[in-house]
Amino acid sequence: MNGGKTYQIRTFGCQMNVHDSERLAGQLEEAGYVPAGADDAPDLVVFNTCAVRENADNKLYGTLGHLRPAKDANPDLQIAVGGCLAQKDRGEIVKRAPWVDVVFGTHNIGALPVLLERARHNAEAEVEILESLETFPSTLPARRESAYSGWVSISVGCNNTCTFCIVPSLRGKERDRRPGEVLAEVEALVAEGVLEVTLLGQNVNSYGVEFGERDAFSKLLRACGGIDGLERVRFTSPHPAAFTDDVIDAMAETPNVCPQLHMPLQSGSDRVLREMRRSYRSSRFLSILDKVRDRIPDAAITTDIIVGFPGETEEDFQATLDVVREARFSSAFTFQYSKRPGTPAAELPDQLPKQVVQERYDRLVELVNEIAWDENKKLVGRKVELLVAEGEGRKDTETRRMSGRARDGRLVHFTPTGSAIDGSVRPGDVVETVVTYGAPHHLVADGDLLTHRRTRAGDNVEAGRRPKTDGVSLGLPSFGRPAPQPVTTGGCGL
Repeated sequence: MNGGKTYQIRTFGCQMNVHDSERLAGQLEEAGYVPAGADDAPDLVVFNTCAVRENADNKLYGTLGHLRPAKDANPDLQIAVGGCLAQKDRGEIVKRAPWVDVVFGTHNIGALPVLLERARHNAEAEVEILESLETFPSTLPARRESAYSGWVSISVGCNNTCTFCIVPSLRGKERDRRPGEVLAEVEALVAEGVLEVTLLGQNVNSYGVEFGERDAFSKLLRACGGIDGLERVRFTSPHPAAFTDDVIDAMAETPNVCPQLHMPLQSGSDRVLREMRRSYRSSRFLSILDKVRDRIPDAAITTDIIVGFPGETEEDFQATLDVVREARFSSAFTFQYSKRPGTPAAELPDQLPKQVVQERYDRLVELVNEIAWDENKKLVGRKVELLVAEGEGRKDTETRRMSGRARDGRLVHFTPTGSAIDGSVRPGDVVETVVTYGAPHHLVADGDLLTHRRTRAGDNVEAGRRPKTDGVSLGLPSFGRPAPQPVTTGGCGL
């Protein structure tokens, strides 16, 4: 339909944005577009944006500025901006960057091909921002980025009211997919050769509230355990306030659920947690980690931490350091508080000076790295199973060093040598090796491989194939209950 026009999608932000970008790519290819080559100038550039951090605005508008000469030189080049920042800034985008052709929001990613055609026909910018969900993103076609690992959304939106977070106002209230649809999508991915899926939601462990199934998430994990050929199941992110023992049991008792947990802390100070409207306290958070490690001793636990929330005192910050020392995270995503207009925290008094936040941030990062390094050193001599990755970690052409992810999510660099190699090792294959060195952010395995299993995912990578699936909307029932009606209006997706 578009005569082989080429496209490029640039994704900012979280895993859900990556998921949405795969849906955007699927629609564009269904409309006749083809991916642009790495060295080719595309006919269409799509920005799928994030608005969580303040520098997201600067990053987008700076990048749009760099594209203006290309647009001036080639008026047929189309530029589209979608995602959270588009939902927030709306018509402001074309005011600040009038060379943009299309602006679309978080609730109508399915409208992109039509908006592009309309902008081309009318020779003017098209801005369409809906206030409620038009089409559940997972019902749209997708072109997957990975041949061996897939993102699967189980819910969209968020019912929490964290004072620092702009996401609920941009993505809306939580809406749940039916379990049958989730499982059908997972099965379709496995049929294409995918070995690993990550279940996505802003708060995965509140999944099922909409259709009255309190333990729906733990049941979903167990159901994934029954899918033939699915070797690894991950999920992100849970919320400590809603994390229940049945989920820990499901993780421990379902062999293909990985021994990995990302549990956002945000702050170790109970006073700050109250100001953040995080409905748990540090003792509750640490008790969850104790239960997880009791049932899954080798679990790697990661977290998110915000430094410099308004009014944070040195005592509050020390409380965060104390929790980090006790929690022994394998890694942490650390952030300096970012003031976002429209959030309650932006109006709080005692916004901290930049130099205070930076100094605390540096101390936190130093501690996190020290603990992560200590934890990684403990793994030296241990056998690990790796799903070989592409485009991740270091690649050494002289030694053919490759990278892979262990079952606990740790990044491992290895050299594919030894008698166990069954042909060449490819991304998507599975190998076993022994850790020889632990660094703060990765592991190294310099010895020969113990085993190497060639997979259909590896075949697909070798052949340049990526899963390209239709949207899944099968109307299957939930776990023994009547199926909720499909979402067509209302809600949103993160």
